[in-house]
Amino acid sequence: MVRNVAGDMAELDPEDFYLLSGVEQGMRFSEWVRRDKLPDYADLTREEVDYRIDRCLDRELIERKTIQYEGYQLTFEGYDALALRTFAERKTIDGVGSPLGLGKEGDVYEAQSFRPLALKYHREGYTNFREVKRDREYTADRDHVSWLYTARKAAEREYEAMEELYPDVSVPRPVDHNRHAIVMEKFAGVELSRASLDPEQAVGVLDLICRELATAYELGWVHADASEHNVAVAESGVTIFDWPQAVSVDHENAREFLERDVENLVRYFARKYPHEVPRDADTDGIAAAIADGSFETVRAFGGG
Repeated sequence: MVRNVAGDMAELDPEDFYLLSGVEQGMRFSEWVRRDKLPDYADLTREEVDYRIDRCLDRELIERKTIQYEGYQLTFEGYDALALRTFAERKTIDGVGSPLGLGKEGDVYEAQSFRPLALKYHREGYTNFREVKRDREYTADRDHVSWLYTARKAAEREYEAMEELYPDVSVPRPVDHNRHAIVMEKFAGVELSRASLDPEQAVGVLDLICRELATAYELGWVHADASEHNVAVAESGVTIFDWPQAVSVDHENAREFLERDVENLVRYFARKYPHEVPRDADTDGIAAAIADGSFETVRAFGGG
């Protein structure tokens, strides 16, 4: 698990951030940044670089490795610190609170502000770099792809999708983003996988989710990773979150991803509410109706 660096921010000097930014700059070109290049990247003297390296190593914001040369790399804590500083400078948030969810591909915290916000750090590539590099289209055409790049691109993709979908689709309201981090409004509800629905509500909730997917498709987006783990259910309705794998409807595999999204969700409901949603529900038919704009209700495909 990546440590929350919010408590370290007050101890860091501007020059510490110059060093972190210099390492970030160097990582655009190589996985490990040569020590002798850091003065130029960070715009610091060699003596200042030596001092700042020790401070940042002590706080685990960077790591060192000796290969044919002495190299340095940001840790996720260091990358988090750079994003946090930017959000603070923009006055997007005032601080970071308790964790809301910690996962393989992202950590979410309460963000302190005048309104309820959430701060999400993308972690793509940190523990499953090869899988992410293979599966994400924005890594396909690059020779040098680091976890820093994949996490940043995932955040950009998710923020772009939410900006274009909100408020027509029930997604978290996007507020700001920088590097691999997104600030969004907190949303109500509990994850579908942990929700205890009245069986009589099952088809109605599935209808709501499919309607949101249909509107998203109409606006040009497919979630491409929809499941019971990224849908929240509340009295006010549903919210579909986690959009870093989203693709345009013009993507060559968009229809396949839409069919997979629908199948994931319908199969979940069929397992948990077998008397309301049959296992042989026509998921291909539902996906086709969403794609051609004719979706009305899953009841038409055998639900309920």
